[in-house]
Amino acid sequence: MLTTVSAGPVSVRGISVGGIYTALQVPELGVLLDAGAAPRSFAGPDRLFLSHGHADHAGSLASLLGVRALVGKTKPLRVHLPAEIESDVEDAVAAASRLQGHKLGIRPVPMNPGDEAPVGSGLCARAFRTHHPVPSLGYAFVRRVKKLRPAYSGLSGGEIRERRRRGEDALLFAVEERTELAYATDTLVGVLDREPALYKARVLIIECTFLDERKPPRVARAGCHIHLDEILDRASHFDNEAIVLMHFSQTYKPAEVHEILARRCPAPLRDRVVAFAPGAGDWPG
Repeated sequence: MLTTVSAGPVSVRGISVGGIYTALQVPELGVLLDAGAAPRSFAGPDRLFLSHGHADHAGSLASLLGVRALVGKTKPLRVHLPAEIESDVEDAVAAASRLQGHKLGIRPVPMNPGDEAPVGSGLCARAFRTHHPVPSLGYAFVRRVKKLRPAYSGLSGGEIRERRRRGEDALLFAVEERTELAYATDTLVGVLDREPALYKARVLIIECTFLDERKPPRVARAGCHIHLDEILDRASHFDNEAIVLMHFSQTYKPAEVHEILARRCPAPLRDRVVAFAPGAGDWPG
C-alpha cells in the first residue's frame, strides 16, 4: 500500500522506510524521486531523479523499466543521477537487460552540483551536493518568472510589445526564481546550512530518519542521516509552505512517527510539517 500526502500545491505518493526502500512520485511535476521500489503506478513519468546508488534508493530501477515495458512505454526513461555513478548504473541496466532477455533502455542525465536540466512546464531541476558516504545529490525544481521592472509599470501593453520586439526584454524584465520543490535524502543536516535556499523552497522533502532518544543525533550523523533534534534546532529558519519529513527508521511504528512529530515540533513548524508515513498500521511490506 502506497502512502499519499498533500504538501502545499503538490501531492507526494510512494513509499519510504529508512534503509529499506524509498520511491516517491510527484504527479504535478511529472517526476519520480528515487527507485527503491517499482510500483505499477510509477510507470507513467518519464523522468527519474536518483539521489545516489544505494539499493534502497536505486535497486528497483530494472524492475521499474520492466514495468514500463509491460504497459507499453517505449520512450527511454530519463534518469538524472550523480555523474560519478553514470557508468555503474548503465552497467547495471545492461546486466538486467541480459537477464531479462530484452533491452531495458534509459537515457542517463549525469549531473554535478550546480548543473541544471529542463523538466518541462517552465521548470528546471538544479542539482546540489548532499552528504553521504557515496556520491549523492539533492534536486531543486526551480521556476523562472519574468517580472516587469517597477520603472516600466506605466507602459501600455502596446508599448511593452514594441520594446520587446526591439529586443529590450533584459531591460524591461527582471527574472525571479521560485523553487517549487526541493528533495534531499540520505544526508547530513549540514546540507541545510550549505544550501540555505532549501529553507525557502515552496515544498521541501527532506529525510528525518531518527526522531527521539532511542537513536541520538550522534548515531544519525554516523550514518550520514538527519535527526529530528537537528531539524528542531533550525525550526525558525524554515520558510517553506510545507515540509515533508520522510525516510523514517523502522525503529518507529507509523503511529509513533505522527505522535512524536505532533508532540515535539513547535506550533509554527508543526503546522507545516507533513509526515510521510501511513496513518495507522505497520510500514508497507
